Amino acid sequence: MMMTIDSRNHIEEELGSLKREALYLAALARESINRSVWALKERDKAVAMEVIKKDDEMDDLARSIDQKCLQFLARFQPLGEDLRTVLSIMHMAVDMERIGDYGDNIAKVALDMSDQLPIKPLVDIPRMAQLFSQMLDRCMEAFDRCDVETAMTVFPMDDQMDDIETQILRELLFMMMAKTERIEQATQLLTVARTLERSGDRVTNMAERVIYICTGETVRASGFRRPKQEGTL
Repeated sequence: MMMTIDSRNHIEEELGSLKREALYLAALARESINRSVWALKERDKAVAMEVIKKDDEMDDLARSIDQKCLQFLARFQPLGEDLRTVLSIMHMAVDMERIGDYGDNIAKVALDMSDQLPIKPLVDIPRMAQLFSQMLDRCMEAFDRCDVETAMTVFPMDDQMDDIETQILRELLFMMMAKTERIEQATQLLTVARTLERSGDRVTNMAERVIYICTGETVRASGFRRPKQEGTL
């Protein structure tokens, strides 16, 4: 009986460590997006460079989490919720590492545009970054507490991300049609908006994983989101 208790304690300790590393990786992902968008809005080269340099830390941490999850699987051969948790952390770490790459990409756009006069004040792109942060915070809160209801609130927020992206697309297309010299910068801003939309998609994937951890059921965010209308982007 004592061996069983000791084994359980070790499992709980290792799972706790993995969860803390996943939460830290999420914090780095949030910072990457927020700071890169800040650099873009404020035309701040120094902040953009900081984001780019920090991408290696995220890559290293994601690889470390993956390796530790594999070691956990080999050592404990977990079942049930323990198995679901470790497998999901592996998948979530990939999503968070990709979000870090997105932040890196936005920072590179910020560098390219830092010496250009902006064709418009940036309002909606920072709104997307703020909404992304809210989605990620809710997702990781749900992960930390195994809270299905909180995880599910992420899904409709992704509709809001799509709406803002569509609004940005329409506005920039009109601007490009009005003046062709705006095309290059507008195209870069469109790329940023699409990158932020993809970041929201990654968080939605993570929220699906959280629900899987907690319930053992596979859910699809599309079942809880607004139906797409014909002709929409």
